Amino acid sequence: MKALASDDEPWIFTISTSDPFMTVQIHAVNRPDIAPFPMPERFVHEITFFMAMPGEAGVPKLPAREYWVRLTDAQGFLEEGVVRIVSPLDSDTKAEIELSEEQETWLEWMIKFEIEHIRIT
Repeated sequence: MKALASDDEPWIFTISTSDPFMTVQIHAVNRPDIAPFPMPERFVHEITFFMAMPGEAGVPKLPAREYWVRLTDAQGFLEEGVVRIVSPLDSDTKAEIELSEEQETWLEWMIKFEIEHIRIT
């Protein structure tokens, strides 16, 4: 990745990368035999929609960039085709967000290999 200055406006920069779709890798922590799953960079923020909270029934406290997604939750998200989120401003307000194609494919990967513990790199 490198920053390029415009000849006309040297204070304006654009980012040039060899991969126009910057990705992160989702690793199955307890299944090193499974190849990592690529996801768009924005997934680093979207994982919070899917993760189980540490301390909930059977969910361990995990290091940074590691997450627990219950298999039953993954199946539910995929079956419903949506994820429900709670407004940070009003806990009584909930919204449904339709799953993207990438999220659906990722959930299928999680279910196929029975993955619950993941790391994002």
